[in-house]
Amino acid sequence: MPAVDRGRVRAACTVTALVAALTAGASPSWAAPAGARARCETSVPYTAGTEGYSAFRIPAIVETRSGDLLAFAEGRFSGLGDAGNIDTVVKRSTDGGCTWGPLKVVQDSGPNTSGNPAPVVTASGRIVLLTTYNAGTATETAILRGQVTPEQSRRVFVQYSDDDGTTWSAPREITTDAKAPNWRWYATGPGHAIRLTHGRHAGRLVVPANHSIAPPAGSSDLGSEAKYYGGHDLYSDDGGRTWHIGYVDDNPDGYVNVNESTAAELPDGRVYFNTRDQNGTSPGTRADAYSRDGGRTLQAPFAPQQGLVGPVVEGSVLQVRGRRSPLVFSGPANPTSRAAMTLRVSDDNGRTWRSAVTFSTLPAGYSDLVQPDARTIGVLYETGNAGPYENITFRRVPLRGLEHQS
Repeated sequence: MPAVDRGRVRAACTVTALVAALTAGASPSWAAPAGARARCETSVPYTAGTEGYSAFRIPAIVETRSGDLLAFAEGRFSGLGDAGNIDTVVKRSTDGGCTWGPLKVVQDSGPNTSGNPAPVVTASGRIVLLTTYNAGTATETAILRGQVTPEQSRRVFVQYSDDDGTTWSAPREITTDAKAPNWRWYATGPGHAIRLTHGRHAGRLVVPANHSIAPPAGSSDLGSEAKYYGGHDLYSDDGGRTWHIGYVDDNPDGYVNVNESTAAELPDGRVYFNTRDQNGTSPGTRADAYSRDGGRTLQAPFAPQQGLVGPVVEGSVLQVRGRRSPLVFSGPANPTSRAAMTLRVSDDNGRTWRSAVTFSTLPAGYSDLVQPDARTIGVLYETGNAGPYENITFRRVPLRGLEHQS
């Protein structure tokens, strides 16, 4: 994988993060004030134009074995574009998301793009991270049209940490196992992946992903038409050492164009998948599907989910731990623009949804969900005053606020 030495940039980012935190009066995560977990509601781990990056996008978050939170993102050097010099970065919180430590670069591919973080924690506590790479000059449109070489196109990598995210292994390419020969575009997640805990597939890692297919031979289509998007997942039964393609849903009829997806394991052991419908002709902008075999196949293709109203955008689902165990979805609720980050809740395993908490009417984009403790849901999401990509905010929401009001 192409790479350059960015030690000086990483050191500068770390120093910048420490200085910014101390100047603002914030404490690094290792010096969080006593009781901060109980007092805070929001924090801002990433702000555009700081720490050596012009923008931060594509949040993903997991809780480590020790109870720390790791907030991943793409650090973009030159604006908001999805291609270019983009690193995968992470910050740690030891107090439930109230304060954040310095920025760490997890993957740096020089002038190229490494992003779409999809982290998951194994039963042993190992943190497994999948990301996707492409040449910095390769745009999504060019990749969709098959106008780039395999080396320049989307490639899949995995790396891991055995010390709670302090250090990381070198990225290892798994493209041959994770990407079918006729796929062009490719993206892991983004957002947290899941480890199954029920039944004969307990321990399996499941990573939602998406791709595009080439037009049929003789077609005048370019391949950049939305109908050629499709979805799939990856799974590993050995803690992330080997990977397999599970379900594939890429019917190019233009009805549901499966795209960025998220997953949760339901209390009955099924896997629930929810996807962004990329401008399909079906009603609404979201679709969902279920798997009874740990993500290897779907019971039926993705079907429209009209209970989740919002713009065309990534979203996240989380199955809450505990007695009540609702299924939670995060995403903007404004039907025509990326705004109004809202939590929706399902009490029937994703069949129907109700609105529970709207944070504000401000611009908002991508998000990811985590459960930092038994009484709280955490939402890591893009937002801002004038636009949705000014910062990545973390919001703590009491579970009692998500309960059904009779």
